[in-house]
Amino acid sequence: MAEEKKINIDYRNPETLKHFISDNGKILSSRYTRLNAKDQRKLTKAVKKARILGFLPYTDKHKVEDNQWKLY
Repeated sequence: MAEEKKINIDYRNPETLKHFISDNGKILSSRYTRLNAKDQRKLTKAVKKARILGFLPYTDKHKVEDNQWKLY
């Protein structure tokens, strides 16, 4: 049998959590992440805690395009 790759879900590691967040900033469902229910709950709590502490942004609105701020 193939061994499962263990992923360490920790709110202090935003690089790992970014893999489980969509481009819009939503947490991906377990259908896409392939996590069981227990690990999905851990992931959700870690992402929410990282957002509160400022490790992760809430949305993708912090990305500002240059042409948005041009004055006409």
